[in-house]
Amino acid sequence: MQVKTVRLVSGYLRHNLMSAMAYRGAFVLQVFAMILNNSMLLFFWWVLFDRLPSLRGWDLAGVMTIYGIVAFGFGAANVICGNSFMVARIIARGDLDYYLALPADPLAHLLISRMSLPAWGDMLFGLAVFLIAAPGQWARLPLFLLLGLLAGMVIVAFSVLVGSLAFWVGNADNLAGQAINALITFSLYPADIFPGAVRVLLYTLIPGAFVGSVPAELLSDFDWGKLATLVAFSAGITLAARLVFLWGLRRYESGNLVTVRG
Repeated sequence: MQVKTVRLVSGYLRHNLMSAMAYRGAFVLQVFAMILNNSMLLFFWWVLFDRLPSLRGWDLAGVMTIYGIVAFGFGAANVICGNSFMVARIIARGDLDYYLALPADPLAHLLISRMSLPAWGDMLFGLAVFLIAAPGQWARLPLFLLLGLLAGMVIVAFSVLVGSLAFWVGNADNLAGQAINALITFSLYPADIFPGAVRVLLYTLIPGAFVGSVPAELLSDFDWGKLATLVAFSAGITLAARLVFLWGLRRYESGNLVTVRG
C-alpha cells in the first residue's frame, strides 16, 4: 500500500470518528444496539449447547470464538471500509464519477469514504466474546486481532468482487447483498458441521470458512502452515477484487454503463 493511500485511510478514519463524536449520544446508542443484537444471535448457540455437549467436535467456547472473530472482522471491515457493502449501488447509480474525478486511488477512496458507526459495536462485541470464551488467554489477543483483520480483508474483498458485477449486469445491488449475507451467515457456523459439497463451497465460491472456522481453529490449535494459507488467501482475494474492479472500471469509462441522475 502506498504512503499516500495510508495517509488517506488514516485521515478518513480520524475525520469520520470526529464526526461521530459530534453526536456522542447517538453513537453510543448505535453501538449498544449492535452489541445487544449480536448477543441475541449468540444466545441461540448457548441454548443448543445446553442440550448438546458438542457438535462435530465444536463446543460452546469454540463457537463463541468463531462469533468473536467474525464480529470483530465484520466490524473492522465496516469501520475502515464502510462503503464495501455499497459498491454495486454506487456503480449502478453513477456515483463512482465522484471518486474518479479525485487524485486518489478510486477503489480505496470509495471504500474508506464512509464509516459504519454501529460497526464499532461489532468490534467491541467480538473482542468481549473472545475474552469470555478464552479467559486468561491475553497472550493470544494479538493473534486474535490479526486473525480478525484478515477476516475483515476477506469480507471487504468478497464484497468488492460481488459488487463489481454491476459493471456487467447493471443494478446488482440485490444480488451483491444476498451474496454478502450468505458469506456472513455461513461464516458464523463451524465448517465441519456441513456436508462435503457445502464445505467445498465454503472454501471457494463463498469463502465463509476463511472468515470464521479457519481463524478459530488457529486460535485453538496454532499452525504456521495454516496461518500462511489464510494470509495467502486473504492477499489473493484482495488482489483479485482489485483486478476485477479495475477491469470493470474500463467498461464504466467506456460508457457501456449508462445511468441517469434525477
